[in-house]
Amino acid sequence: MSDKNDDPNVDPNVDPQTGQRPNHEQRQAPEVVQLYKKREKIYPRAVTGLFAMWRKIGVATLLGLFYLLCWIEINGQQILLFDLPARKFYIFGFTFWPQDFFYLTVLLIIAALGLFFVTTLFGRVWCGYACPQTVYTEIFLWMERLTEGDRGRQMKLDKEPWGANKFGRKGAKHFLWIVFALWTGFTFVGYFTPIRELGTRILGDGSLGGWEAWWIFFYGFATYGNAGWMREQVCLYMCPYARFQSAMFDKDTLIVAYDEKRGESRGARKRGDDHKAKGLGDCVNCTLCVQVCPTGIDIRDGLQYQCIGCAACIDVCDQVMEKMDYPKGLISYTTERVLEEGGERPRLLRPRVLIYAGVLCSVMGALLFSVASRVPVEMDIIRDRHALYRTTNIGLIENVYTIKIYNMDQNPQDYTLSVNGVETIELLGESEFSVAGGGALTHIVNVRIDPFELKKTSNTIHFLLQSKTNPDIKQEEEARFLGPAPR
Repeated sequence: MSDKNDDPNVDPNVDPQTGQRPNHEQRQAPEVVQLYKKREKIYPRAVTGLFAMWRKIGVATLLGLFYLLCWIEINGQQILLFDLPARKFYIFGFTFWPQDFFYLTVLLIIAALGLFFVTTLFGRVWCGYACPQTVYTEIFLWMERLTEGDRGRQMKLDKEPWGANKFGRKGAKHFLWIVFALWTGFTFVGYFTPIRELGTRILGDGSLGGWEAWWIFFYGFATYGNAGWMREQVCLYMCPYARFQSAMFDKDTLIVAYDEKRGESRGARKRGDDHKAKGLGDCVNCTLCVQVCPTGIDIRDGLQYQCIGCAACIDVCDQVMEKMDYPKGLISYTTERVLEEGGERPRLLRPRVLIYAGVLCSVMGALLFSVASRVPVEMDIIRDRHALYRTTNIGLIENVYTIKIYNMDQNPQDYTLSVNGVETIELLGESEFSVAGGGALTHIVNVRIDPFELKKTSNTIHFLLQSKTNPDIKQEEEARFLGPAPR
C-alpha cells in the first residue's frame, strides 16, 4: 500500500482535513542552523596585581629586545642581522654561514624541549606572558584604553551613533595602531637589511626594494589585524598550541583554577555577613574574573583550552577577597591533584619534568660547547674536474684546486696555506691571503708531485690553513691527488 504523499494527484501543500492551502504566515519557516557563531567583541577590564606586573615586565622586556637589538652594533656590524642575499648571519659577534645550518636545527630542538618542559611545569605560562600575540595585544589594548577610555566607556562608545566624539576617538586609536604596526614591520625587515641603511633610504629618497616594501607592509598588516581586530580569535582558532597542550599536561601541571569546593554556592552578600549561615561559598558572583579575561571565558566553569594562563582573574579575585576579608586564593595557580586530593604545595619534581630537564640541559650544553669551541674559519677544497691531472715539461704531475676560505670572525684575518701528505709535494701560486671579517675568498692553486712518490692512482693530501696573528685559528681539510698508475 503506497503512501498518499506518493500520489502525483495529491497536492502536498493542501491541508487534507480542511482542503485549503495555508497562507504565507501559516507556513512553517525552515529551521536555520548556523555553523559559525558571530564573534562578540570582548572588552577586557584593566587589572592590577602581582601577575599583571609580571606580564607588563614581560611585555616591556620582549618588545624592548625586539625594537632595540637591531640598532646595536659591534665593530660597525649590526649585532643581529640575517643577511640572506650574502648568505651570512651575524649573531652576537659570530658569523654563521649556510653550512652552519645544523645550529638552527639544534636551536629548534631546544625550543621544542623548552616548550615541553615549561608547559609540563607551569601550563600555558608562555601564552599568558611571552607569546607575541599576547604581547602585541597588550600594547594594542593599552592604546585602545588611552584613546577610548576604560571598559565601560568603550562599551558605551560602541553603542553611540557616529559623531565627532566617536570618530575622533576611533580615528586616534587606529592611527596609533597603524603607526605602531608599520614601525613593527620596519623593525622586522631591519633584521634582514641593515636597519640604519634601511632607515636612511626611506628618509632619503624613499627607495625600497620590492621585497622590503612587501614585508614592511605585510608584517605591519599582520600585526594590525592580529592584535587589533582578531585578538583572542588567534588563540582560540588559529594557534595549534592550544589544541595539543593537553598532551603535555598531567595532574601536577600548574593551571589557573577556581576552587569550586570553597566558592560554591555563589551569591551576593554584604561585607561582614555570615555567608556560611546562608549556605553561600566565598564567591560573591561579581563576575570580575570574566570581565578581565582576554579570551572571554568564565574560569569558574573549569579548565578550558581557551585559558591562556595570564592569571588576570587571580589578581582581580584576590582584590575582591581582600575587600571581603576572605582568604586569597579562591582562584589560583594550582594543580588538578591539589584540587581533588587536597594539600598545599604542588608536586613539581616528578619523572617527566626531570627527564625533560636532563635532555634540555644536555642539548644546550652540547650547543654551547660547540659554539665556544668553534673555529672561526672554514675552508672548502674543490679539485678541478675538467682534467684528472696533467704532466709538466719536467715530468711532474700537477692537479688544480679551487680553495674557498670563509672568515667567520668579525675581525679581518691573514692566513697562510700549506699542503702536505706526500714527499716532494709543492704548492704553486699565492699561499698568503687576507680575508675581511665575515668575508669569503676564492683562490685557485696548483699542487705538483714527483710521479715516483705516488704509490697509487688516488692519493690523500692535506691542506692546512692557519691564521698568522692567532695560530689557534686553523683548519685542515683532506683532498685527493690523482696521478698515473704507478709503474
